[in-house]
Amino acid sequence: MSDPEPRDGPPPFDDAFGDDVEQRVYGTILQTREPSTANTIADRADCDPKSARKYLEWFAELGVVTRHDGGTTTYERNDAYFEWRRVEEIAADNSLDEIRDRVRDLTDRIDDYERTYDAAAPSEVDAVAAAEERDDRSIDEVYADLADWTTASHERRRYERARQRRTGADGEQVSG
Repeated sequence: MSDPEPRDGPPPFDDAFGDDVEQRVYGTILQTREPSTANTIADRADCDPKSARKYLEWFAELGVVTRHDGGTTTYERNDAYFEWRRVEEIAADNSLDEIRDRVRDLTDRIDDYERTYDAAAPSEVDAVAAAEERDDRSIDEVYADLADWTTASHERRRYERARQRRTGADGEQVSG
């Protein structure tokens, strides 16, 4: 069933283009982690290479993929596009106060991890040594903490960018 209210901005990730070749190519792009030829993407998307190439060219124009010319043209998911899109989504879906609160919560969580592991970043922690030194954390719990810490750091950067997006250079809230 279609949404009765028109939406501003890009379509949601879960149903960006409907159930067709375009959507299958898009879904394949989302799952592809390395530069791939149009033929490879067509095989994965179960479509004709000519159709895949057409959509890949369009996605390249939109910035969804990066086209690499050379002996064989390859296409690669543009992670910066998806990061930008997520920041725009956060800025649009949250008030400035909600964004600020989330940044504060994430900062508190990150600060707790920094104190717990006496490190400035998860990459500075030797998980095995940390688990051996602590009676209250198994190796699995340490790895879970490091993963959560990494996620919180990435999320805080996104929310901080969304906060900056929602505020003007003079600190006033921008509509949106």
